Amino acid sequence: MFKVWGKIIKENHLERDTTVEIPNESSEEKMSRTKKVYKALEIICHEFDLAVPVWLESNQREFIKHARTRFRDVNFMEEIEFDYLDFQVIDEDHPWE
Repeated sequence: MFKVWGKIIKENHLERDTTVEIPNESSEEKMSRTKKVYKALEIICHEFDLAVPVWLESNQREFIKHARTRFRDVNFMEEIEFDYLDFQVIDEDHPWE
């Protein structure tokens, strides 16, 4: 199971949140971790009625290091009415498990 938590934060308060679970597939249909991340972000943005943000190099570095990143106004093509979208992996199967 691959599980991601998406949170909209405004003025240091949680405005809205959701979790997305990407189920494990059979060995023939395995999705890469990267594809699971992009799919989870797409689902979260659809639920929040947002365009999918652009991954900047800083987001990629932060996500690789901490399995978490924040998408701010510079990541979105349209104006947003919150401070940032927090995107965090909270559970994932590891190949050694």
